[in-house]
Amino acid sequence: MVTDLDLYLQLGLGIIWVSPEFLSGSTRKTHNSVLNPAMWRPSQQMSSVLKRNYKPKILAFGHRFICSAIALETPSVFSDQHGQNCAVSDQCCSLEEHSKSTNLALSKTKILHSRFLRAHILDKDYSAIKYLLDGYYKCSRIDYAVKLFDKMAIPYTFCWNLMISGCNKALLFSESWEYFCRMHVLAICMDRFTYGGVLSACEALQSVAFGEQVYGLVMKNGFFSNGYVRSGMIDLFVKSCRFDDALRVFYDFQCDNIICWNTIISGAVKNREYWVAIDKFIQMCTGSLMPNGVTISSVLKACAQVKEFEMGKMLHVWAIKCGCAKDDFVETALIDMYAKGGFMNEAVKEFIQKPVRNVVSWTAMINGFVQNDDYVSVFQLFDEMRKKEVDINSYNISSVLTACAKRPKPVMNIEAMQIHSLIFKAGFYQDPLVKTSLINTYSKIGAGDLSEMVFAETEDLKHIGLWSNMISACSLGWNPSMAIHLFQRMFHEGLKPDEFCCSSVLGIVNCLYLGRQIHSYTLKFGLICDVIVSNCLFTMYSNCNSLLEAYTIFKLIECKDNVSWASMISAFTEHGYIDKSIQLFIEMLLEKIMPDEMTLSAVLAACSTLQSLKIGKEIHGFSLRCRIDESVIADSALVNMYTKCGDLVSARRLFLIMPYKDKFSCSSLIAGYTQSGYIGESFQVFHEMLMNYLHVDAFTISSIVRSAAHLNRSGIGTQLHAQSIKWGLESDSSVGTSMVMMYSKCGSIDECCQAFKQIRNPDLISWTAMIVSYAQHGKGVEALKVYELMRKCNINPDSVTFSGLLSACSHSGLVEEGYFFLNSMKEDYGIEPNYRHYACMVDVLGRSGRLKEAERFIYTMPIKPDALVWTTLLAACKVHGEIQLGKLAGEKIMELEQCEAGTYVSLSNIWADVGQWDEVLKTRGAMRGTGVEKKPGWSYL
Repeated sequence: MVTDLDLYLQLGLGIIWVSPEFLSGSTRKTHNSVLNPAMWRPSQQMSSVLKRNYKPKILAFGHRFICSAIALETPSVFSDQHGQNCAVSDQCCSLEEHSKSTNLALSKTKILHSRFLRAHILDKDYSAIKYLLDGYYKCSRIDYAVKLFDKMAIPYTFCWNLMISGCNKALLFSESWEYFCRMHVLAICMDRFTYGGVLSACEALQSVAFGEQVYGLVMKNGFFSNGYVRSGMIDLFVKSCRFDDALRVFYDFQCDNIICWNTIISGAVKNREYWVAIDKFIQMCTGSLMPNGVTISSVLKACAQVKEFEMGKMLHVWAIKCGCAKDDFVETALIDMYAKGGFMNEAVKEFIQKPVRNVVSWTAMINGFVQNDDYVSVFQLFDEMRKKEVDINSYNISSVLTACAKRPKPVMNIEAMQIHSLIFKAGFYQDPLVKTSLINTYSKIGAGDLSEMVFAETEDLKHIGLWSNMISACSLGWNPSMAIHLFQRMFHEGLKPDEFCCSSVLGIVNCLYLGRQIHSYTLKFGLICDVIVSNCLFTMYSNCNSLLEAYTIFKLIECKDNVSWASMISAFTEHGYIDKSIQLFIEMLLEKIMPDEMTLSAVLAACSTLQSLKIGKEIHGFSLRCRIDESVIADSALVNMYTKCGDLVSARRLFLIMPYKDKFSCSSLIAGYTQSGYIGESFQVFHEMLMNYLHVDAFTISSIVRSAAHLNRSGIGTQLHAQSIKWGLESDSSVGTSMVMMYSKCGSIDECCQAFKQIRNPDLISWTAMIVSYAQHGKGVEALKVYELMRKCNINPDSVTFSGLLSACSHSGLVEEGYFFLNSMKEDYGIEPNYRHYACMVDVLGRSGRLKEAERFIYTMPIKPDALVWTTLLAACKVHGEIQLGKLAGEKIMELEQCEAGTYVSLSNIWADVGQWDEVLKTRGAMRGTGVEKKPGWSYL
């Protein structure tokens, strides 16, 4: 007897045969009789007929199913209840064995389904339902599983659980949540597997609100103590960046389930709460739980991040004792921890002992060598990795590109190009992480055009990281205007700049209008809550001379870091509010915030500007007590402070005990010696700097050139000029200005002009130095021409510039021009003339012989004339032999202050020139009566 179902199953197996009884239709039975096992059993006569007369035609795709089909055709499969259960178990085991083949598993699942239906197994043995549902889900036939579930008369809890877990496996997380909601509506009893499964779905859906509702039912139904459920809720909060809520769930019930402890520890590491992870590990060890490989690997990552390498070594010993040192995750975490700590010998040892080196361990080793600046090992390891045919990924390629960016320029250009070619070949060129690394590498090696090319060739410009890195690369130096253009272009592309884009652009913005627009954007989208954005924002206001707004934003920052305090202290110092800088440092200490070397350098710079040696020493003592002075940056700032405060002995003593001498400390000491007139000592420090192969920058060269200017020896200055050309620093404005002043003091005005022409972008100080140089050499007309060129370059003069212009007018007899510049100071540039400017104007009139006009000018001055003004007039009276006016000027000088010897000598010479020797003797007597002595002059000749 053969039924329609038999024919269907046999056609599915690829066996085509037709029995005579089926063709005649005489033995066709009803549906119920077909599912009767007794009627299903074929007769002996039929079997013999089939064997004798009909050979089955086997299709190619059905040949491999014959054995299983024959097994299903045996008469004794469902002979009794015990045999029935055994058959179900055996056939389900057979299904599990063949589950690796989707087609085979689906066919066997259908066969089992048909047999179970015929034998009414599904109503008696619910393990069969489990195997069928599981089989359909493994074959990705969700529709079959749903139909089977919907036809069930009474779906029990485990069936619902199977549907939820099956939907999770098939990534149908919304359907999983719907099944859970149906369970809740139908009031079906839920167990720990139900809650655990639906929490996994909530985690995949990133729906914390759903998860909170589920956990409410968990608490209500008493499953809060179950470790499986609690770990699912903790993991949901962790992956939703709500670590505080995850801790709250963890503390709800004292649990000895290691899964919960591992989940909270790994969650703390993922949320960068590294000390919390270490604390939880210590609490776990003090209890009765023994950590496993997952625990130790997570804590090793935390130790690596907070630089607790001694504890990491202890964990290594513990892992060996617990027998999990050979765990793959533990070995990889150990390699990463040792590499980040700079213990490359231990990292290499662990790496070599690792039986199976996965790509993560290779990447950790490469990163370790990059952090330790061992770039040769980086490329050797990467080459060995490729020879062993380990799959490269975007992470290790990015690490190698980082190594290329730190190599010397002639080498790194070639290596960067080679890695670039490999990226093309391996198909990683459109990977956002690789693109970002390429942009950063090319920008750091000075190939900004290649960075721009990589960005332009990007197909997917929707990745914010590419924009932020490109903007950052441009803002670091090679094209700031392009950074602002890219920032504006993001809005046209429909993208929203993130905190990295905003902070990079704010670092280069010098326009208050644009800065306020970016400020509004950060407020609108909540980016101002990021401390980096807030720091860059108030620094932008400070750079735009809006200190009040900068300080307002600083006060609004809730969690200020050391960068915040250091930046605000530096801003007050730059704007001349030195007392406020020191007060802010005191407020920082009162809030129990430990300053770092950056903050210490900022407040020491304030002490340097204030020239307060007492406060500087107090801060030095504080740094010694807090061990902040171990930083090279802090040591250099201390040397600079002692130098600026005039304590060169302490500066030199501190410089000698510094373990690492940098260019900043050397330059500060050279500048200090130069300003104090210790020329030999400044050249000695410069020589030590060269012998130690320290990098010489523009500040150092300008300082040592000033020392050469004090010697009035143009030969040394010429040698320094040649050395600056060799180093490529002659075009720097500070170096060029020092060269101009040095040649001017040595009387070489032609070399002075040549040094000025070599400056690429002369600043105000450079132009002023050239004007003063021409004035000192009596070339007033040339000085005025330089002033006109400066105005064409849109550079506004300051008070020093006008002093040089008035001096040039004085040496060249340009009286009208002198009046013009004196009036232009206030009218055109808002600069109030001081005593020096008025003295220069008196000198202009005096040298031109217009002494009466000079006297009237002094009496009409808006400020009370000081001794300098009258001294200038006295010198002019001596030149022109004006006795009465000279006597008046001398008396005014004596009234204002105690006279120097020069005043008495000038008066005495005036009386001597007209032959009034009695007045000469009287003036000399008055000079001796005041105790003033004239020092004898001396000459090199």
